[in-house]
Amino acid sequence: MKCLMKYQWVKLPRNRLPEGKGLMGYWAKLASRAAFRKGQASYCGYSNTVSPGMWSGGVVGLKSILGMKSRSKALETLQALSELGYLEYTLDTKTKKLTYQVTDWVVKCSGEACMDGAVYATEGYGFLCLPRSITERLAVKQTKFEESDAWLDLWCHTVFEETNNVFSFLAPAVQYGKYGAVLTLEALGQRWGWEKTKVWRFFQKHGDVFALYRLPGSYGCLIFNRLYPTGTEVSMPTQEDIISILDKIRILGANTQKKGSDHEQLNRIVTWYSRKLTGAMAEETHQNEPEGGVALSGPIIRAYLSPCRSCKNCIYDCKGKSIYTDAVIETSKIRGPCVPVDITKIAKELFTYEQTG
Repeated sequence: MKCLMKYQWVKLPRNRLPEGKGLMGYWAKLASRAAFRKGQASYCGYSNTVSPGMWSGGVVGLKSILGMKSRSKALETLQALSELGYLEYTLDTKTKKLTYQVTDWVVKCSGEACMDGAVYATEGYGFLCLPRSITERLAVKQTKFEESDAWLDLWCHTVFEETNNVFSFLAPAVQYGKYGAVLTLEALGQRWGWEKTKVWRFFQKHGDVFALYRLPGSYGCLIFNRLYPTGTEVSMPTQEDIISILDKIRILGANTQKKGSDHEQLNRIVTWYSRKLTGAMAEETHQNEPEGGVALSGPIIRAYLSPCRSCKNCIYDCKGKSIYTDAVIETSKIRGPCVPVDITKIAKELFTYEQTG
């Protein structure tokens, strides 16, 4: 599956959630346990009506999902996510019933196989399909990132076979903005509020997920996502592969007027000449796209949640394009298997399940 820069969505397997502490890690845990279709959910002998992206139970269940022992800490985390707009929740002080709703979620499940059984997804199966900008509000607020925040930030900026980044044809690569194919530890540190040494230790710890390749001189580094689901087997490139492509780019840009540092100049050359190296033709409309196409700083528009992997008739990835409502911005840049709706403002009866051909 191609995951181009112009698409605002990335896939996150439920069996590979962000590691470490941080709001994004807690958000992913809550989202992965939410319902993928409307129905009746059982909890501690009680049956509650839920809609897609919703969970209903008690504080004990919340603590279990978050992996916390403290009731107050669990509720503080829920409140922090609510204040940032990631979810909405209610807690009945009399019945102790707690319900949370992940905001801006759409679920459309097709096939009879998904009509029966539990409405909650099987833990560890399937994937979340989430907007690239999910971590952007933390950066905009200049919030100091924690480990899981940085982890998900890298994952959400992963692109694959992006025509403006020739390196992404080797393996899924991390890219920030139009001119952000080549990164520096300093830039990541500024975004996350970390020292350079802490950024380096992060990549040493999570090298099983994010592979870091240093480039010669002051050019910076490349980061590849080892585990991003592409639908096909992908091997990590060798240092020789990287240097070979880098040499071709430098030759093509030898007569280009230099602007800024070596790192900034290289990013421009990568963007300008990647299409030539991949044999792609530049699209006229691309010239009008915003530089922040990888992760827009605006509000999150939509996120998708797939059902369990055992459902053979369900749509599991973000391939294809659909016609979207006016609530979706720049519809030509959005792909997904689901029809967007605001599930917090629509009657449950309007969710339909169609038989696939």
